[in-house]
Amino acid sequence: MLTFLGFAMIATFLVLIMMKKMSPIAALVLIPALFCVFAGKGAHLGDYVIDGVGKLAPTAAMLMFAIVYFGVMIDVGLFDPIVRGILRFCKADPMRVVVGTAVLAAIVSLDGDGSTTFMITVSAMYPLYKRLGLSLVVMTGVAATANGVMNTLPWGGPTARAATALKLDAADIFVPMIPALAVGLLFVFVLAYVLGVKERRRVGTLVLPGQVEREVTEEELVPAAPGASGTSVPVSTSASTSASTSASTSASASGEGAASAAGPAAVAHGGGDAATPEDGFQGLDPHRPTLRPHLYWFNAGITVALLTAMIMELLPIPVLFLLGAALALTVNFPHMPDQKARIAAHADNVLNVAGMVFAAAVFTGVLTGTGMVKHMADWLVGAIPEGMGPHMALVTGLLSLPLTYFMSNDGFYFGVLPVLAEAGAAHGVSPLEIARASLVGQALHMSSPLVPAVYVLVGMAKVEFGDHTRFTVKWAALTSLVVLAAGMLFGII
Repeated sequence: MLTFLGFAMIATFLVLIMMKKMSPIAALVLIPALFCVFAGKGAHLGDYVIDGVGKLAPTAAMLMFAIVYFGVMIDVGLFDPIVRGILRFCKADPMRVVVGTAVLAAIVSLDGDGSTTFMITVSAMYPLYKRLGLSLVVMTGVAATANGVMNTLPWGGPTARAATALKLDAADIFVPMIPALAVGLLFVFVLAYVLGVKERRRVGTLVLPGQVEREVTEEELVPAAPGASGTSVPVSTSASTSASTSASTSASASGEGAASAAGPAAVAHGGGDAATPEDGFQGLDPHRPTLRPHLYWFNAGITVALLTAMIMELLPIPVLFLLGAALALTVNFPHMPDQKARIAAHADNVLNVAGMVFAAAVFTGVLTGTGMVKHMADWLVGAIPEGMGPHMALVTGLLSLPLTYFMSNDGFYFGVLPVLAEAGAAHGVSPLEIARASLVGQALHMSSPLVPAVYVLVGMAKVEFGDHTRFTVKWAALTSLVVLAAGMLFGII
């Protein structure tokens, strides 16, 4: 009964948010509460929620102060050189913009934190997508999938959990997996290229009026801040107005462009009208008043120190970001009104993400407290045919896709993986192979509704979670399968 209710609860949640019948935060709270009553354990709902909140509170605190810290670093210009490099590569070509998104997300993912990756990637790329009229779900999908592959780094979490659960060395798990993960990352870049070509066909390649080959600068792609010197430069497209309009309409109807701009907002079709931002998003404006160029190396230094301390686990991550945010605000904005203004500027993201995390605590609390997760995992493991025993590494890799999507990493690696490893050991399959196979689902895991960082991504990109899920799941699942196939081909799994 609990097995059926668990699958039914997850299915109901996904259907409702993808059909946009409920907001994610409402669905994360109301659906599990209802199914808790169906399971006959409504009297314990309060205990389940409090337990879930207690477990996720450190994550919520980490995200809150990480958003403030990296928001301040973005404000003061720490990441502007990276953005300028990406802009030089993109040159207003939709294909290059999408590929640049994948490259940027992969590079920033080296710090092992998904929230950081999404904040930097969206802040850098959002103005280009809006200005060129590209689909924002393409941006979120590519960024999430690239980060999912990189999330397997030993300090990213899953590898350490697998090593701990099976009492193995993290290096023995991760190092042999590098070739397979490299193939997965290469596949993400190829996917970004294909999606970018589709976007290029939809909106056309954009060039400045009267000029064909001149490189587009940051000032021409990012709207100037109010009162700043410089103005936005109008852009014209090589695609016709009618073709672009019809393509944009069809893309929206298909779902892939559902979260994109209604059309190339900043494109002046055949005229010289100045382009204007659609929603006031200023992006990484090179003239913004919050820039602190004289403090660049100080900010770079404390960021490197913060990430190093995080990797070395010198202090709990929430504490590191709390200290980092306080120091960054104090040094860069010594005056109290300026500090309040910076906090207020990022308050929407903080509230949305923290609220979503605590709502997810209801979902995970009910799943765990009622025993639904355990019954679902036992049912799946029990459903494995006896003849598949010698192929438990393959089975583990395949199961990692749905299980890490519908469960937290803690639940999968500490609850399910030991059972799979024990079943594999009975048929002579090495625990190392099982551990490596368990990592392949991470590309899909990063778009799970149970991953707090994904709400940073969709929130900053102003994309509906249902649109992101509908677009991303198929590509992320395919990426995971590519990693699994490469691992088997190379004899790693």
